[in-house]
Amino acid sequence: MTGTERAEEEFRALVKRVRAELVTQAEFASFERLLALVRSRDGGPPARRARRDELAAILTAPEQPLWAREIAAFVLGAEGDRRAFETLILLLNYREPVRCATAAFVLARLGDPRTARAAAALATNPLRTAYALHPVRLLTELRAPESVPALLATLERLLAARDHCWPVARACVEGLGALGDRRAEDALVAAREHERLRAAAHEALARLA
Repeated sequence: MTGTERAEEEFRALVKRVRAELVTQAEFASFERLLALVRSRDGGPPARRARRDELAAILTAPEQPLWAREIAAFVLGAEGDRRAFETLILLLNYREPVRCATAAFVLARLGDPRTARAAAALATNPLRTAYALHPVRLLTELRAPESVPALLATLERLLAARDHCWPVARACVEGLGALGDRRAEDALVAAREHERLRAAAHEALARLA
């Protein structure tokens, strides 16, 4: 599957999810108008710029529903428009995992140099550990200079904590293995002592070797 095909598949899933959230006729009407704007790709560069400007305005206009901001940010981000960055970071740290996953997908393709730094801040924030899974996975995909230090700091903190938050800890272990940095060796050896992380840690250590 090409990158374009994957993006189209993710967008279809987003549209299906949003449609299921709508309740009133006014919401459905707004939803259809937004989809019509998203699909209006005819015309030359001025028309395409106007379309992007209209989508970007949704991100900052007052009283816009979250689903409208999410759709606009997805489309702009997938097209490389960095005006989507702040909304996508907000969604990356949202309480609904499905929105976090969608935001992470777009951020990985946006190419904004601020992304890794923001994802690292979210992953290492001890007050937001429950929402750190997708920032951790995004850091792994980005392979940025911030990736290994952030994953290491998060894993070491979780190994020492009373609440290990196993899904996030496992994502750190898997990410460190995928990144293949020898700095992770001690933390992965420590992770191997925990039954729920043992298999992933063994595999990660093997990848380092």
